[in-house]
Amino acid sequence: MNEQADRTPSVNRRELLSGTAAAGALALAGIARAEDPPQAARGNVNQSIVHWCFQEYWDVEKACEVANQLGCKSVELVASEHFPTLKKQGLMCALGKGPLFVQGMNNPRYQEPVTVGIKKSIDACAAAGFPSVIAFTGYAQESGEWADGGIPDVDNLPADRPTIEPDEGLRNCVAGFKEVARYAEQNGVNVSLEMLNTRDDTHPMKGHPGYQGDHVDYCMEIINQVGSPRFGLLFDIYHVQIMDGDVIRRIHQCGEAINHVHTAGNPGRCELDDTQEINYPPCLQALVEIGYEGYVGHEFIPTRDPFHGLAEAVQLCDV
Repeated sequence: MNEQADRTPSVNRRELLSGTAAAGALALAGIARAEDPPQAARGNVNQSIVHWCFQEYWDVEKACEVANQLGCKSVELVASEHFPTLKKQGLMCALGKGPLFVQGMNNPRYQEPVTVGIKKSIDACAAAGFPSVIAFTGYAQESGEWADGGIPDVDNLPADRPTIEPDEGLRNCVAGFKEVARYAEQNGVNVSLEMLNTRDDTHPMKGHPGYQGDHVDYCMEIINQVGSPRFGLLFDIYHVQIMDGDVIRRIHQCGEAINHVHTAGNPGRCELDDTQEINYPPCLQALVEIGYEGYVGHEFIPTRDPFHGLAEAVQLCDV
C-alpha cells in the first residue's frame, strides 16, 4: 500500500483525463475551470461515487460537489439523512444502505431484523425516488458480536460456532428475500444482492472470509429462485474477478439480472490504473452491450490523491 501511495501518475494518464498535462495538474489539485465539460461525457454509463471509500477525505456534501464536477450522477451508500443533500445537488443515491454483510438472510436467527432493516431502506429510497438498496447473504458461521462498523470481531470468535451449509443458506435466503422482493415490488425499488470475495484476508474491506455468497453462480441461484424483477445481482467486478474471473462472459450470462455494478482495481481494491489486472473498458462495454441502464459505483480505496484517482476511473469507464 505504501508503495502505491508513493506512485506518481504518468503524463499519459494525465493527458487521458484532460487532454494536456497542464489540465491534468489542475484535476489533481481538485481545480476545474467553469467552462470545462464533465469528465463522463458520453452518457452510456451512469457513474456513481461510493461514499464510504472517500469519507476520510470528503463529507457527503463535498462528495456531491466532486460528483457534479466529474459528471457522475450519484453518491451512493450514504445514510438516508443525507438524501436531501443529494437531491439539492441534483444527484441520486444509486444504492441505499441496508443491514451489513455479517449477519444475513442465510441465518434464520437474523432474518427478522435483516428484513426489517431492508424494508426501512426501501421506504427511504422510495420516498426519495432513489432506485435500489443493497442486500447480502450473510456469513456461513455465527458471527458473534460485531466490532465497530459491522465488521466481525474475528479475534474473539468461538471455535465451535455452528455452520450453515451452502444448501441450507440458499434455502433460507430464498425464503427471506421472497418477502423482501414482494415489498420492493410494491414500492418500486430494486434490491441488489452482492457477491463478495472470501479470498483476500488482508483488510476487513478488501475481502470477507466466511461470507456465504462468494460466487456468482450461488447468488444467481438465489436470484432465480426468488424470481422477482425487483431482486437482482450487485455485480462487483473486483469481487467477481477474484473469485470467478471470466468477467465479460459472466456479464453476458447474468444479463438483466444485474441491477447494480461496482468497480475497484485488483489486487488491492485500489485505483483503476495500470498496476492492476482488470481491463475495465471492455467490461463496461459488455454492460452497454447487454443493455444495462443501471449505475456503476466506484468503490476503490484510494492510495493517492482521491480526486485524481476517481477522475481516472470515471474517464476509463466512460465507454
